Amino acid sequence: MIDKKTTLTDIEDNSLPSGPDGSKRKVMYFYHPDVGTYYYGCGHPMKPQRISMVHALLKEYGLLKHMECITPPLAKEKVLLEFHIDDYVQFLKEVTPETQHEMLKELRRFNVGVFDCPVFNGLYDFCRTYTGGSVCGASKLNDKLCDIAINWAGGLHHAKKYAASGFCYVNDIVLAILELLKDHERVLYVDIDVHHGDGVEEAFFLTDRVMTVSFHKFGKYFPGSGDVRDIGVGKGKYYSVNVPLDAGIDDDSYQFMFKPIMRKVMEVYDPKAVVLQCGADSLCGDRLGCFNLTIDGHGECVKFMRSFNVPLLLLGGGGYTIRNVARCWCYETAVALNKEIPDVMPYNRYYDYYGPDFKLYVPPSNMENKNKMAQLEKVKAEVLDNLAKLQHVPSVQFQETAPDFYITEDQDEEQNMDDLPNLEMMEIDECELQPGRARSDSLELRAACI
Repeated sequence: MIDKKTTLTDIEDNSLPSGPDGSKRKVMYFYHPDVGTYYYGCGHPMKPQRISMVHALLKEYGLLKHMECITPPLAKEKVLLEFHIDDYVQFLKEVTPETQHEMLKELRRFNVGVFDCPVFNGLYDFCRTYTGGSVCGASKLNDKLCDIAINWAGGLHHAKKYAASGFCYVNDIVLAILELLKDHERVLYVDIDVHHGDGVEEAFFLTDRVMTVSFHKFGKYFPGSGDVRDIGVGKGKYYSVNVPLDAGIDDDSYQFMFKPIMRKVMEVYDPKAVVLQCGADSLCGDRLGCFNLTIDGHGECVKFMRSFNVPLLLLGGGGYTIRNVARCWCYETAVALNKEIPDVMPYNRYYDYYGPDFKLYVPPSNMENKNKMAQLEKVKAEVLDNLAKLQHVPSVQFQETAPDFYITEDQDEEQNMDDLPNLEMMEIDECELQPGRARSDSLELRAACI
């Protein structure tokens, strides 16, 4: 665990040459005031209100004045179609709580209307809102108008080209990466959410222009993918990196894996831009998570990736104990700005949420760390061995428009049903969240669409 007395500038730095000490970055922050008003429904763990809570903390901590704050435009339909199929986007435009019962075939096809991905008022505009911030941030990085772009409303990494999944409808990460590829030869995607970043990995599984790296809980846990042996296919072989972890991992064990692996990734891949998905469900005490990271430990990943001085897009993701999500992303904004903020929380609009201590930092729990050192060493060695097989930085023909290297809907449907994840993999007590509804109702529908 990191000592609270340690300042943001005391921790190990891997900065490449950039100015006197490489610490100064221009940061742009993307926030739409409407994003926190959307509502998935009663009992649903995903609460967009958490983004408003983050913003309120940033304001009262005085961080907004240190970065350029932008209200992003809603993403246009043509932007969504750069990744998602037109039938799916048209469905998202048309479906409403009132009309969904007339669209049962489409609901099943696109995995919408189940508990995980409900139909709610303003669904399409919600997707356009969070996606707009991510794509706009990528565009600003392309234009060299900032060094770090932040969109905490983004990071919905489970959405597929043709279906919703795991609370995610539009994959803003894939769309932001496609935007970055217009001006950057190679883009690195890093995911520290407790769940595997399956939607992003799948989109770029066949290419070497994007490397995806995911640190996640693996086993009987949603989405059931992300084995260390999943390394990509064809030109993409070895460019998908998976670091499967067990429950209860703490800060020290996590950094034991994260830093050596990411240092090697930066060395062998030499990305020209980095996208970091900062899912906060990997924090201790998360409603759906099972890791034991503190806010310091989670933020250390942001600090480490920032230190390489590569254009950086910071996105949100999972996180279901919303008071801790707000704490985490406020702290990580301070990390991006290289600013110190006090532990004592200033009064803000959501102050009562942070009682009884009203502090920024949250101590770890006493849960068991099931990650044995021998297993961590084995996984790390296998990952580093695969990375060592990438002897040269990939040479690609640069082009203005990113190539179509996605797994298609037809290809995915050819997958043998035996390869589908166990239907019990998502460890959510849905009966508690929505009494009277069988747990298998949404899981069977999801399995049909994976």
